[in-house]
Amino acid sequence: MLVISAGLFPRSPSAAQIGRRRLLSEFSFSTPSWYNNKSGLTLKPMASISTEVEKPRKPWLFVGLGNPGKRYSDTRHNVGFELIDYIAEAEGISTSSISFKSAFGKGFIGDVPVMLAKPQTFMNASGESVGALVSYHKIPLDQVLVMFDDMDLPFAKLRLLPKGGHGGHNGMRSIITHLKGSQDFPRLRIGIGRPPGKMDAANFVLRPFNRQEREELDFTFQNGLEAVRILVQQDFNRSATFVNSAKSLTNTS
Repeated sequence: MLVISAGLFPRSPSAAQIGRRRLLSEFSFSTPSWYNNKSGLTLKPMASISTEVEKPRKPWLFVGLGNPGKRYSDTRHNVGFELIDYIAEAEGISTSSISFKSAFGKGFIGDVPVMLAKPQTFMNASGESVGALVSYHKIPLDQVLVMFDDMDLPFAKLRLLPKGGHGGHNGMRSIITHLKGSQDFPRLRIGIGRPPGKMDAANFVLRPFNRQEREELDFTFQNGLEAVRILVQQDFNRSATFVNSAKSLTNTS
């Protein structure tokens, strides 16, 4: 029987082999940049990955000045308390806690953390509470905004300032003392006007509001709320421009 060597007649390629050849012929492959024929595999350095962790944002501390108790509620000397209450209600922040002698609450305005405080030490000792809060929470002074009544401004007028003295206000005097004499913190002055005639200033600041004054003040609080929103979400200058150019209810009607 004649035996034919398989070497003379190589086997036909299978369909699978033909398919693989066609597939490979349809694509061109370039040598990867990390491959070196002479020295073998070499790896390119990976892009550096930052290991720096973003520091948590320091909160703002908003302080409203006033006196605790029903006797002083709804009086001119307590407009700082009232503006804090207005902000707290609008932003959904409870101030029912007590911290360092203040009615106190934490929350957010937008995505910015804020703290609201109403010192319960009585006006002339407000600094006892504010100084302790600033020290404990390590809050930069340029993020401590104090809101208080000011007889040198027309009623329901606001003024936002980056720093300054106490202007004869005992609550502000106490705060500056407990901040080691520093005056470098912003303040929102709320105008309550001058006493009529020869009325004593101490009696005037404890005088309640009439209906028209209450309407004007509520309008002013709306501006105050918008001012602090601009302050924490944008910057001081934009907030000051808004505050210092805002019209009162009387001027808009």
